[in-house]
Formats: sequence, structure tokens, C-alpha cells
Amino acid sequence: MTSLLGLLRQNRNYRYTWMGQVVSEIGDYFNNIAVFALVMEKSGSGLVVSGVMLARAIPAVAAGPIAGVLLDRLDRKRIMIASDIIRAVVALAFVLTIHEPRSWLLYVLSAALMFASPFFTSGRAAILPTIANAEELHTANSLTQTTSWATLTAGTLLAGFSAARFGYAWAFILNSLSFVFSAACISRIAVPGGFRVARKAAAAMVRPWHEYREGLAYMRSAPLVMGIAMISVGWAMGGGAAQILFALFGEQVFHRGAAGIGALWGFAGIGLLAGGAIGHLAGKRAGFGGYKRTVTISYLAHGAAYMLFSQMQSYAAALVCMMFSRVGMAVASVLNNTQLLRHTPVDFRGRVFATMESLRWSVMIGSMAAAGIASQFASARTIALVAGAFGSLTALAWAWADLTGRLPEPAAADSEEPAARARPNLEG
Repeated sequence: MTSLLGLLRQNRNYRYTWMGQVVSEIGDYFNNIAVFALVMEKSGSGLVVSGVMLARAIPAVAAGPIAGVLLDRLDRKRIMIASDIIRAVVALAFVLTIHEPRSWLLYVLSAALMFASPFFTSGRAAILPTIANAEELHTANSLTQTTSWATLTAGTLLAGFSAARFGYAWAFILNSLSFVFSAACISRIAVPGGFRVARKAAAAMVRPWHEYREGLAYMRSAPLVMGIAMISVGWAMGGGAAQILFALFGEQVFHRGAAGIGALWGFAGIGLLAGGAIGHLAGKRAGFGGYKRTVTISYLAHGAAYMLFSQMQSYAAALVCMMFSRVGMAVASVLNNTQLLRHTPVDFRGRVFATMESLRWSVMIGSMAAAGIASQFASARTIALVAGAFGSLTALAWAWADLTGRLPEPAAADSEEPAARARPNLEG
């Protein structure tokens, strides 16, 4: 199996995709930390933080079905570039929110930014087997996810410091420039036949709702895909609340402002980074049965560590618990995503990944709304304890499905990708 560094050295297409990912995702966290800190500075209300998160989540849910159908019908590369350009413009407009006393503009721009995101993120997942061959695929998936968590660590720590030291405007400007860089990188990737899925003549007519329903029907017919979808729902039941709790714990529980919020996100990123490395090693060694057992253990550890985090009085101990919670989550995420990439047919891949993203965001909407409302009546520690319990319940549900034979191993997807036949110009 290809090594992480070997993949970057040998695979030109993946290298450009990875470079764009690094820069754009660091820019994303500059935006996130600046927005959350700005909201807390203006209002000091967990309910307003919840409102901003909902303004981000609802458009992401609405965009998912549209993104999935377009990614399976049109040129995936061009859709990703268009998403980057639109997000660059929207990200720059956040500068206007700094001196706006009301929060309405933050809601509008957050909604626009997140509506454009699934067209890129689901597209990047869908093209991964196109730019990486079968031997490279697990390594490419591991590196892509681990990079996301590395940028979380670096981006949030740098963003917290930057927002406190230099103000919010620079954070928003850097976020905008990061999308421009990402678009330039994606424009450099190329494969024989391009990034548009070959379709049968009978499928030439555009029927968006029919095509989206076809994607849902495929997911229902594949027990493993449905199982991974449901475990994503279980995580999102607590994960949505966590988005708000980071701001509440950093600002109100530990009284450390933007730097405290950034540190919580940063230590979460360290845990995700470590978990990504563990998931990569586990994926190379474990068979299908071992994969399913590892996911159970990982989610149990995730939930238990988050529950401990919720009750820690020491700031340092809370950071460590947050880190270990994210280790468990990351291991399961790497292994699940590799299975989806291996077993999802090429012509359903855009719809599957976009639907997964929409499903997570849909459940997170309810979780965020509940956490925002609950923050007016209950302590942040109590809300976090409940959120952590959902992680443990997710592990138990997955273990039950495994033990009762509801998660059989599917056949590998038939490869129709150019990368499976040939991948010229890997060097350079």
C-alpha cells in the first residue's frame, strides 16, 4: 500500500488537490473562529451562536440533493472550481459584518457560504477514486481526512491568536484568498476522459428529483452504506451541540475568550490528527470484521471521553479529554469513508457523499437548535454530558447491527474511472 509521502510525491493530481485543501481549510477556521468570537462579543448569547450555526446548517442541507445530482451529471472539476470562486466572494464580504451592530448580515453570509460548500466537499470525495488508483485509495482517503484535522489544529490555534491580536478583518480576507488558491490548484488536475461521469443515452434527459431518488434507493439497497449513514446520524445528534458548546466552554465556562475557543478547537484537532494516523494503520491491517469492531470501540471511546470533558473543572484536563474524544471519532471516520469509496459505484458517488453530508447537517440542525435553547435553561456542562452520551449510544447501535448480521461486506464497486486504467503524468 502506498505511503503518505509516496502518494504526494508520485501522484500529481492528488498533490494539487491536497495543496488546495490545506490552504482553504486553514482559511475556513480563520472564518469560523472570527465569526464565533464576533457573535459572542456582540451578544454573549448561546442562542445567537445557535442561530448562526443554523444559518450555516440549513443551506448545507438544502444544497446537498442539488450538489449530488449535478456532481453525478456534470463535470465535477468545474463544479468544484465554481464553488471556490463563489465562496471567495462571500468570504470577503464578511468584513462588512465587523461594524454592523446587528447579526442579520452574519446570518445571510453564513448561509451563502455554506450553500456553496457541498458542491466542493462532496465533489472532492467523489473524484478521489478518479485521481487515486486502488492501491492508493485508502492512503489518499486517510491523508485527506487527516489533513482536514491537521488544518483544524493549525487553523483554529492560529485563528484564535490572530483574531485576538490583529482583529477580525484579516481573518476574513485570508479566508477569501484561500478559496482563490484552492480554485487555482483544482484547475491544474487532469485525467484522461475528464471528470464527467459517462452516462447511458437513456439517462441524457435531466430529471433531478428522479435521479436523487435513484441515489436514495441505492443507499437503501446497500446495508453497509445505510449503516454508515445511520452512525453519522448518531454522531450528529451530539456533534451539532458540540459546535455551540466549544464557544460556550471557551467563553463562559473557562472565561478565556477567542483564545479559549481556538484552544478547544485546536486540541480537538490534535486528537483528530492522532486518530487519523491510527485509522490509517488500522485500515491497512484489519479485515472487514476487524473494521466493524474497531468502529464500535472508537465510538465508545469518543462518547466516554466527551462525557468526562463535560465535567472537568481543570481547563488543562478538559483539553486532554476533548483530544481523546476526537481520537475515537477520527478512527471511525477514516475507516468508514474508505469503505464508502471502495464500495460505492462511480455513477452514485456524488449523490451518496452529498446525501451523507446533508443527512449529518439535518440532524445537526436539530442538535444545535436544542443546545441553543437548552443553554437558556441548563448549564453548558449538562448539555455536553448529554451530547457525549449520544456518542456512546451510537456505538451500541452499530455493535448490535454487526452482531445480528445486518452489516455484510458488499462487493467492491466496478471501476469505471480513468485512474483504474491509466494515470499518466504522475511525476512533476
